[in-house]
Order: sequence, then C-alpha cells, then structure tokens
Amino acid sequence: MAAVHISPYRGRWYPDGAAELEALLEEKDAESRRRIGEWLPGGLGFVVPHAGPAYSGTVAAAVYRTLGQQRAERIVMLAFPHHGVLHGVAVPDVQAIATPLGEQPIDGRFAHDFRTMSESRLCDHSFEIQLPFLQRSVPRSVVTPLYVGHLTVQERDQAARVLAASWQPGTVFLASSDFTHYGREFGHLPFPTDRHTEDRLRDLDFEYLEAAGCLDAERFLETVKRHEGTVCGTGPIALMLAVLRRLDESIYPSTLDYQTSGELTADWHHSVSYAALGFHPSSAFSLGAEDCRALLDSAAETLCRLRLEGNQNGVPPRGGSPALQMKRGAFVSLHRGEELLGCIGNLAGRDPLAKEIGNLALAAALDDPRFRPATSGTGPIDIEVSVLTPFRRIHSATEFCIGRHGAFLKLEGRSGLLLPQVAEGRDWTAEDFIRAVERKSGLWKDAWRDPQAKLYVFEAQVFSRKNAVS
Repeated sequence: MAAVHISPYRGRWYPDGAAELEALLEEKDAESRRRIGEWLPGGLGFVVPHAGPAYSGTVAAAVYRTLGQQRAERIVMLAFPHHGVLHGVAVPDVQAIATPLGEQPIDGRFAHDFRTMSESRLCDHSFEIQLPFLQRSVPRSVVTPLYVGHLTVQERDQAARVLAASWQPGTVFLASSDFTHYGREFGHLPFPTDRHTEDRLRDLDFEYLEAAGCLDAERFLETVKRHEGTVCGTGPIALMLAVLRRLDESIYPSTLDYQTSGELTADWHHSVSYAALGFHPSSAFSLGAEDCRALLDSAAETLCRLRLEGNQNGVPPRGGSPALQMKRGAFVSLHRGEELLGCIGNLAGRDPLAKEIGNLALAAALDDPRFRPATSGTGPIDIEVSVLTPFRRIHSATEFCIGRHGAFLKLEGRSGLLLPQVAEGRDWTAEDFIRAVERKSGLWKDAWRDPQAKLYVFEAQVFSRKNAVS
C-alpha cells in the first residue's frame, strides 16, 4: 500500500498554496450563503459537482456547508475515473492523500468487499477535487473513497447491500458528478445555441435531477440514456440511489443549488452544469416546539392586527431557530370549530418561513375565493399550519402511504394538491386518495396513469392552536 499520494490537481485545478486555497474556499462558501441562505437540512446522501472550485465551487459549497452543519462523521465518496474503463467498484490502495491543506487519511474499510487498485492508477478529479472541501468543512471525518465503474443491475444491487449494511449514524454518502456537458467539444448539441439555451439546459438538467429524486437507479439511467445525456457520474449516482432506497422509505430530494459554467463565462457554446442535490429523511425537516410556537404566534398576531386595526402586514415571529430561514412549502388553514374559513398555501416557499407564515395567514383570511373574509365576522378563529417536505415523484400507487403522504398532481396545465390530513376519518386506499387529487385537479379518472402526468408525494408537519384569535 502506498503511504501518501500527492494529489496532482494542486497548482492546476486549484491554488498550490494553503492560504490561497483557503481564501478561494471561503469565497465560495460566502457566495453559497448569499445565494441560498444560512441554514440547510441534514441529509443521508448528496450529489456534488467536481469541476475546479473556481467553476463549481459555489454549488459544491452548498453540500459541504451542510456536512459541516450536521457534523458528518464518515464520508463515503462515490467517484469514478474519467479516463480508461473500470468494471465494478474499486478501493484506492493508499493511506493518505496530500493537498495544500495537509494529508487526508484514507479509510480502506471496503478492501475486503471490493478490489483494490493503486490511487495513482485510479487518480481522478471526481474524487481528489473534493478533498480540500472535506478538509475544510469536516476536518475530523473519516473519508472512505470508492471508484465506481460499469455495473450490471445485479452488481449494483450487491454493492448497495454492502454499503447500506455499513451505514451508521453520522455516515453520509456523496456521489461525485457534473451534469450536462453541452457543446461541440462534448459532442452534445441537443438544441441550438441561441437565447433559449440557458433555459433549455436548465429544463434538461432538472429532468435528470427529478429522475434521480425518485430514488430509482434504473429510471434515472433510462432518463439520461433517452436524451443521450452527458451526465458524467451516472455510475456513482445510480449506486447511491440504490443504497439510499435500502436505508429509508421517507427520503425526499431537494436541489440545494444549481449553476452552469455558461452563466459564469457568458459562453453558451460550451457549458457544463453543476448541481447540489440532497436526499433527506423527513425528520430533517421537522421543526422544534419553539419554532412551531413562534410560527403560530406570528399567524395569530397577524390576524389580530387585521381584525382590530385593518393592518394587512404579516407579523414576523419573535425567536425561533435558524430553520425558520428556510424556504419551505406551507399552508395555513383557518377554522371556527368545524367550519373552514380559508386555506391558502404555496408548494415550494417564496420566502423564508419566518416571513411566509404571516403572509399566508393574511391570504387565508382575505383571499380564499370560496369564503368571505375570515376576520369580517365575530368569534374565535383556530389556526392550523402545515409545513411541507420537498416533493418526490412517484409512478405507482404502491409508493403512496395513507396517513403519511399528501399528493400533488399535474397534467395538461391542470394541477391539484391534497394535504395528508385530508385522509383522516375516511376509509380511503392509496388509489382513493389519488383519485381525490384528480378530481381537485379537474382531471378524469386515472389521469395520473397518463405517461405525461406527474404525481408527487410529500409529508407535512401539522401544528395548530385553538381560539388563536378571539
């Protein structure tokens, strides 16, 4: 076993000096905070880009900030060699890899499960470009790299069994990949280079991201193949999806950040796409009791001021954790006993929860076209808040769980959503719930089975207060 491998990417893909490299990583970290905010949910797995930090570093920082925030203890990095052909999964036979930030010890715990090869032979930026980020964000974590080559379905399943069985709290899986490589140099011109290229690239990449979010390795690979896509890390992504599917049934994907080199250089003739995609257990989105109280106080005070003063400004919460700075889908429902007075929400969050809940309370009171203004009458008002996880696309009713999932359906410009609690008190099956969403969408029976239909599930944290407004 080689003692130390000196990474050849220092001085080429990033600065060779420690101070210069630290400054570059700090710059990308700060840019990430400006773009997507301070707080991010912890995850079981992430897709992270691997271009030079000057290009993909801002997007990659979204993942590495998350790892630092959740204090990840062991990183299983699924990479791949851009050069040559690798079959199966390989463990680099090296004790440590040196970057300008020091030597990073390498854990070879899977040496008995997969074959070993020298890091000098495997050596690829898909893994080694990640090391400075890891050294800075989680300096005490154990780093376990695996290079993923061609795998049959059976080989991927077996490798996923091994990796899933090794999981313990504190373990996070990373799949190293850039997304669409667009341009003549890459032999990939699915559409012309014109003023629509940026939007078309985004649409194409987000189709790949949505397919990965299904946690179905074969569906993801088929989607890339159908477009003759140039997503370079399909092997690592597919293996990670197979692992995550074994770990938890309640995983939801979220795109933390997305950018293209075309955006950075203003050259759309040659562009590489970078995405930070997280896979989170539903528990990662649970708000604490203090946060729930703060949001209910925000909604209640907003409605009290509306009723007493006619003030139509949302009142932000006092206190609460940084989690309230996340943009999340949410609904606010107003009741008087069993009578619904209004219900308004959004799917993904236009503003942080700290601002959004007060605004949704106002909208539920004033803008629900089915009812007169909720505060125009007398009597107490009950407030119910539902904060949503991200959506995960499904393709079968067997993936829907009554009592846990809500559903969102869209087809031919029509869409509809039902919250999970709608099923309470009803003897519904999964298909009954989906058909109720069809009806709300104004669609025909079994429209969700149409190949063009998109059906998503989500979970909701529901909290309420009786007589919140007297």
